[in-house]
Amino acid sequence: MPLTKGRCQCGGVEFTVNGPLRDVVYCHCKMCRRLTGHLVAATACAPSHLSIDRSGTLRWYASSPEANRGFCGNCGSNLFWKPVSGSHVSILAGTLDDPTGIQGAAHIHVESKGDYYTLADGLPQHHGGEHDVRLPEAG
Repeated sequence: MPLTKGRCQCGGVEFTVNGPLRDVVYCHCKMCRRLTGHLVAATACAPSHLSIDRSGTLRWYASSPEANRGFCGNCGSNLFWKPVSGSHVSILAGTLDDPTGIQGAAHIHVESKGDYYTLADGLPQHHGGEHDVRLPEAG
């Protein structure tokens, strides 16, 4: 079973994923760009595979009626995106320790992308938030 660790910049939040990670979906929506200063690169796992090992500074923000975002209240690192449905937990890929074993798979909300960059990596581009990148089955 894959085991991946991650944390925020200051170490106030540490976590372990004890299961497979989805490949990365890049989100270009205005909300993600405002919260991070650029696009979001997020993997995901089943909620039961995420263990928060150190949570002293973990804070949650209800960013919309559909989802909550987890971040470090000390250093400000964006860490998680959780739909209220509880179907999965998205993890910002840059918070994971290497090696991750994941790769880019798709772009979403491309209609909202910034005008200061181009998408030329050949990955599928989707208008809106729907994509066909699924969580892998646990082995």
